This record gives sequence, structure tokens and C-alpha cells, in this order.
Amino acid sequence: MRTSMATAFLALAALTACGGAASAQKVGLDVRLGEPVMLAGQKNLVYLKVGLTGFDLEKSKSRPPVNIAIVLDKSGSMSGEKLMKAKEAAAMAVDRLSPDDIVSIIAYDSTVQVVVPATKATDKPAIHAGIRRLGAAGNTALFAGVSKAADELRKFLAEERVNRVILLSDGLANVGPSTPGDLESLGAALGREGMSVTTIGLGLDYNEDLMTKLAGASDGNHVFVEQPADLVRFFTLEFGDVLSVVAQDVGVVVKCAPGVRPVRALGREADIVGQVVTARLNQLYARREKFVMLELEVPAGEKGGTSPVAEVVVTYGNMATGTTEQVTGRVSARFTDDHGEVQRGADRDVMVKAVQLVATDRNRMAVLLNDQGRRAEAHQILQDNASFLNENFRTWNAPSLKSLEEANREDAKNLDPEDYKKRRKMMRREQYRFDSQQSY
Repeated sequence: MRTSMATAFLALAALTACGGAASAQKVGLDVRLGEPVMLAGQKNLVYLKVGLTGFDLEKSKSRPPVNIAIVLDKSGSMSGEKLMKAKEAAAMAVDRLSPDDIVSIIAYDSTVQVVVPATKATDKPAIHAGIRRLGAAGNTALFAGVSKAADELRKFLAEERVNRVILLSDGLANVGPSTPGDLESLGAALGREGMSVTTIGLGLDYNEDLMTKLAGASDGNHVFVEQPADLVRFFTLEFGDVLSVVAQDVGVVVKCAPGVRPVRALGREADIVGQVVTARLNQLYARREKFVMLELEVPAGEKGGTSPVAEVVVTYGNMATGTTEQVTGRVSARFTDDHGEVQRGADRDVMVKAVQLVATDRNRMAVLLNDQGRRAEAHQILQDNASFLNENFRTWNAPSLKSLEEANREDAKNLDPEDYKKRRKMMRREQYRFDSQQSY
């Protein structure tokens, strides 16, 4: 990997890490560098992974109550099987809620309709009846639909609840604010209020850039559902996440040691000011890890010496105890002039995840180039990316890298206009999944 990662202008290392697996009702913190030993006498580019693992929900008395707004597109393009399956999926989701949970149903076409105002999920037959009455017509006022859903969430907005909008749309936003930037700003504003937005794109005509920006800015999920028959399955997966949240409002602060320079964050957005990096995650799920990956430049060290690299402070709202808690960790590096020692001590998990994120960033660049009509350049990036992934698969024997290699080769074959509409949605979905560590 040392050779292969050099081709991607990377090389990482670490020696110690504080934290670990989640304990009872405590978020686990695992801070690690990609290589526990670095080469002496030179600067080293290294990856730092800050892993956060949610505790086991079964060990807490009960899951946190949820405050859910389901937003259904009922524009004319949703007529027939699409709306039928959407209503079936929404009804199934309502059936999973407990009496203390809050639910609202919003539908939109050219205008927005509050089908079920925010209410406790006690009278489920009445909620089902409201869903069944929906019919398809009109255009797509997506921005207004999400905004109205947020209004319904605000009626019961509370730190002890999981507050989420679940948006389903099959078309382009063509009424009201409609650019990816508009929806990204809306998602960011809702995220700051403690709401996340999951976006479900149905079919081949929705705007995947808009949907991923909206979800990403609020740390929600995003999925591309090609066939209406799959909606129930994806709603089931989404509610599996919603009903397993154990921590919210997660703040990550990485304080680099003197001389260590943060270069960039991979996957997730982060603010870099001097030697301090800050990132935010809206929610953590039971028994699942999410992480922040940083690339750092570590100054030259002396052979046989050790040096601190970074200290990490994480704060979060514990949904089981109702308290704000903090965990800390730190990493140091050891220096050697033995290349073999660096390679033997490499942390496989960190390096594989770093490779995935680097490859995802390159895949994103290929989409941008192809959108600009630079198909040959996009094709070459994807082929080079596949070779990069294959090289690292051989180094790390990681099946996930082989799968990603094969996906990039398929991407390269489907850049022509007749194939690209579907493929682009698949590429954006996979980019989002790796960046956010989404489980489905």
C-alpha cells in the first residue's frame, strides 16, 4: 500500500489510539492513524480516522421517541404504481411507530397539503385513511414540501426525540426554489435545528444532485430506488435507522500537535482553522460506526523517537441518559528508517477506508467531467481509479475494494448519454454512501 498510496499522494501513520468499542450507554471513540510507524527524516502525509460507535440499544430501557414527517410527492408523474407503492410504504412505516412517537404526513404537487398534522401515533387507522386518500396531479413544489414538514416537526421538536424528515420524490423541483444550492441551504438550516432529512429518489427523472445535497447538509440518508416495488424495502431500512438512534448533535474537534498541519477532510465536510479541525454529525446509530477521516502532514521525526500527532474531543447528546457527554482520545507516531517496518505496522482498516474515500473523490470528479462533455477524460479517470483500487485490493486483500474497482469499470462503460442517466444516479448514490458511511 505504501507504493500504491504514494500514487494518490498519501501515506499515513500512527502509534497509539485512545478510546475503543462502545460500552453500555456510552459512545465508543476509536482514534487511529493509517500506519503506526512513519519514516524518519522526512515529512509524512498521513490519515487520521476518528471512529464513533453507537452503544447497544438493547442495553437501554427503551428507544428514544421519534418525531417523523413523511413527505410524499403526489405530482402527476407519481400516478399509478408509484403513488400506490409510496402510500403502502408510508402506511407500513406508521405501523412501526409506538404511541409516544410523533408522526405527520405531508403531500405536495404544485401546492403543499398537510394530510396528517403532527400527532401522536395512537390512532393509526385514521392516519392510514389520510394516506389512502392521496391522488396524483400537478407539478413538484419540493422545497415547500420539505419546509412544511419542518414546520410540523417544530411543533414537537425536542432534544430527547429523533427529529427527521423523510422525503420521497420522482421528479424535478419545478415550483419554488429548485437548485441544489437552494436545497443544500435548507438542509443545513434544518440540521442546525436538530432535524435531519432523508431523501428517496424514485425512478430516473429526479435530480440526484439536489437530493444528495439536501440529505448531506443535514446528515440524513439518501437512496436511489429505481422500481416502485422496492419502496417498502427501503422505507423499512430507513426506519431501522430512525428507530436505532442513540446519540445526536455530535461534535468532533481535532487539535493537531505543534507542527502537524491538517490538509483536508475526506468524505465529510469539516472546518479547518489553523491546526484545529471541527466536524459535526447529526446522529449515531446503535452498534454502528461513523467516522471522520482527515489527511494530515506530520513534520520529520528522528529515528527511534515518538511524537504526538493529535488530540480529539467529542461531545454528544446521549439519547439513553438525556445528558451531554464527552469522550477524548489522542494519537502519537513513532519514527523509523525501515520501510518494511512501516508497511508491516500499517492499520488495514484505516487504510482501506482511506482508499475508498480517495476513490470516491475521483469518481465524483469523473461525474463532473462527463457533465461538462469531457467524456474521454472522465473515462480515463475511472479506468485509472479502477487500477488504483485493484492495486490496493492486492495489498490489503479487501473484498470491498475489489467491488469498488468493478463498479468503477462499469461506470466507465456507461458514460454515453443513452446509459448515463441511470448510471449517474447510481454513481451519486454510491458516492454518498461512502462519504456518509450509510449502511444501505
